Amino acid sequence: QVQLVESGGGLVQAGGSLRLTCAASGSGFSINEMGWYRQAPGNQRELVARFTSGDSTDYADSVKGRFTISRDSPRNTVYLQMNSLKPEDSAVYFCNAIAKDLRTSRSYKYWGQGTQVSVSS
Repeated sequence: QVQLVESGGGLVQAGGSLRLTCAASGSGFSINEMGWYRQAPGNQRELVARFTSGDSTDYADSVKGRFTISRDSPRNTVYLQMNSLKPEDSAVYFCNAIAKDLRTSRSYKYWGQGTQVSVSS
């Protein structure tokens, strides 16, 4: 019962920047983890960055020092600031959340529809 909507993707030259936004909506849930994954053509979906349930951050080695994940205080919106973009960063970026249904205490994974990021050389 959680909806995730991504925005902010687009076309950018190598070395440029983009900021992705993921907004979560719904009721009766509590988000325990939220982050970003990406999938390039022919590749598996991979973790880019995330907030863990303990509010720590995890980053893929390939984006460390270039990407920064952040969120609003209510923790229903997360951002991914992407700097020094490279062509190999081109992919569809998906927002992911693990949320608990407060009525049942069961947790589920949710995915947004994705936003395209294209980096030209």
